[in-house]
Amino acid sequence: MDDRTNGFDVAALHAAIDSERRSRRLTWKDVAAESGVSASTLTRLSQGRQPDVNSLAALTNWLGMSADHFMRRERVVQFGAASPLAQISSIIHQDPHLSPEGTAALEELIRATYSRLRTDKDAPKD
Repeated sequence: MDDRTNGFDVAALHAAIDSERRSRRLTWKDVAAESGVSASTLTRLSQGRQPDVNSLAALTNWLGMSADHFMRRERVVQFGAASPLAQISSIIHQDPHLSPEGTAALEELIRATYSRLRTDKDAPKD
């Protein structure tokens, strides 16, 4: 394995924080206040720098996610038997803010985008 498959994925952590921030309509200042980390720590994350262990604990607690979720591993270990799309679908279906029609539309959008952007274009189509 190389560095792209091992280690902590700072970009994924930052993306998760940003998604939660946007979902809750918060500013970065709000995130800092609610999570208990400094705004400068959030800025460093946006620049790809790893957080210290206390900041990591605070941010993953704020997200309600395990830090383990942001560890890069071989896909078999990270996703188990379920594909990323299956996991995304499961999460979307649990969102109480989406109607059944909204869930279906979002799933369709994600599947189409994933299919268009995947690097192994020879893989079987849906």
